[in-house]
Amino acid sequence: MQSYRNFALAAFLAVLLSATAGSAQEGDDDDDAAQPAAAAEQVTRASKDVPELILGSKDDQFTVNQKDFTLIAGQGYRWKISAAGGLEYKFRTDLFRNVWMNQIVINDLEVHMNGAPAWLEYDADGTIQIQFTTVRPGVYTWSVPDLAGRGMQGTITIR
Repeated sequence: MQSYRNFALAAFLAVLLSATAGSAQEGDDDDDAAQPAAAAEQVTRASKDVPELILGSKDDQFTVNQKDFTLIAGQGYRWKISAAGGLEYKFRTDLFRNVWMNQIVINDLEVHMNGAPAWLEYDADGTIQIQFTTVRPGVYTWSVPDLAGRGMQGTITIR
C-alpha cells in the first residue's frame, strides 16, 4: 500500500510540475520571433534535399549558384553537387569529416564507404549526389581550392 501512495504522490507532483512549467512558458513568447527559420525546423526520419550546388556555368566558369547552406544536426540529407563550367573542379569541404556518410551516387552507381572522402573531383561536367546525416553542429567551409580566390567557396552551417 505504501508503494501505491508513493507512486500516486509522484504522479501528482509530475502533473503539477508540468502544468506549472507550461503556464510559465505561455507568457514568454518574446523570443519566438527572433528564432531563425532553420531552428524552427524539425528533424525527420526522411532525408531532405539540400539545394543543389552548381560549380561554374557555360557563361562563367568561376561562378556558383549558392555559397552558404544551413542544415539541422541529426537530419539526413541528399545533396547534388554539379560541375557545369567545363573546367576541372576539386570540391573540398571539412563537412565530410563531421557527418555520417551514407553513400555517394554517380550516374546511378552507388559508392558506400567506411569513412569520409577527401574531396570530389570533376574532370568533366556532371553531377555527384552525396547522402549523409549531420552529426556535429558548427560552421564548415567548402571550396574549390585553386579557385577559392575567384569566389568558389562558401559555408555550411549545422545548427
